[in-house]
Amino acid sequence: MFSNDRNQLRKMFFSSWKKFRAGEVMEPLEQMVAQIIEQHPEYHKLLSDEDTYLDKDYSPDLGETNPFLHMSMHIAIVEQLSTDRPAGIKALYQQLVTKYSDSHSVEHHIMECLGQMMWEAQQNQATPDEQQYMECLRKLL
Repeated sequence: MFSNDRNQLRKMFFSSWKKFRAGEVMEPLEQMVAQIIEQHPEYHKLLSDEDTYLDKDYSPDLGETNPFLHMSMHIAIVEQLSTDRPAGIKALYQQLVTKYSDSHSVEHHIMECLGQMMWEAQQNQATPDEQQYMECLRKLL
């Protein structure tokens, strides 16, 4: 799924959703993508119209959220949890789920920290700071 081709990545979302809705056999990655899409009913219509939304640009300056970035961040968090990288994130996640009682909202809180870490790394042209990321997550407790 990892690629620098924006449309190729987006097509994975469209394809996974189409297969899910048709009840087709899916690869594990497609299943994960479909589960994330399923949690976001606000994106269901969009993901049913590839011709309109494949090339659409989203502008934060206009208050637009990029649904593909949002769902990709969910995927990144799921992958971090499955590998416990950065070390300790899985335990912190469990503590956050206990505190907030909803894993989806916990992922949204984590997403804020992840987005901040990625933005700072990009601004500083540096490697993402996992320690700072983990500190941000600890503050959520």
